[in-house]
Amino acid sequence: MTPDNKISRIQELVYEIRIGEVMQSDVITISPQTHMSELRKILREKRISGAPVMDGDEMVGIISIEDFIKWLADREHDCPISEKMSKDVQTLYADEPLTQAVNKFERFGFGRFAVIDRQSRRLLGIITKGDIVEGLLKKLEIDHYKEEEEIYCRRVEHFFEDILADKVVLLFQYDVAGHDFKRAGEGASRLKASLKRLGLDPQIVRRVAIATYEAEMNLVIYTDGGQIRARVEPHEIFVKVADSGPGIPDIQKVLQPGYSTAPEWVRNLGFGAGMGLNNIFKCASKMELKSVVGKGTQLYIRIDTKDGAMSETN
Repeated sequence: MTPDNKISRIQELVYEIRIGEVMQSDVITISPQTHMSELRKILREKRISGAPVMDGDEMVGIISIEDFIKWLADREHDCPISEKMSKDVQTLYADEPLTQAVNKFERFGFGRFAVIDRQSRRLLGIITKGDIVEGLLKKLEIDHYKEEEEIYCRRVEHFFEDILADKVVLLFQYDVAGHDFKRAGEGASRLKASLKRLGLDPQIVRRVAIATYEAEMNLVIYTDGGQIRARVEPHEIFVKVADSGPGIPDIQKVLQPGYSTAPEWVRNLGFGAGMGLNNIFKCASKMELKSVVGKGTQLYIRIDTKDGAMSETN
């Protein structure tokens, strides 16, 4: 893998950090009865560019500075905010990885998203692109990853050298439930933690974690569940992701960046952008996809721990 194709710490963090860690929890809210003429003062005094509109405990919309500017430009009569707010509110869950927020910002082009609790649907906060950048920078400031890299690189070699056997293989298995978005990504996170404890090079851990996360999301979105099996050898990591789902009619088509068969409700959750397999391909030394319609799909990922070569696919 060339330097341009290495997985950066930033790319890893958007899968690692949860939205709740970077959102603004001290949220300024506005009543739907507030008039548009009052909005300018609120935005200026509170130093915000938009806010959720709350009718009691229920969020009924979002109003932004863009809405205010449009109202001014149209020279319309004064009216309650409820007439000009965005009522089709897209939300995020606090327990989702930050990558879902990034995907939604790219998909919808909004300036902010309300963050809610998955069970109660209660408003917990709000997140902007600026919050994402600030959260990543704060994480990097306290991140001693470079120091850990040197320790990890030494430890993994000693781990395999200290075991007396002709061949050493470590096996990890994770069961994934289909359509369980609350637990989506758990398998990838647990595998990542295990590989870090083994002392694998952080660049390798990043590649395995991202590839496994994307594969796990495909299980959650498109199937009733499946398994992730990882085999760690001294110089290679093999990941097999298998399900007994509907299968893929045209493998070459799904390998095209941006192609997706995800239903609209899945896209509205921030998933199904059609980049999952492409992201896996970028992380893998070799990737192979096999599928039979009506019987299921098997995805094979190999990552050479000593070689950063570009991916090959079958």
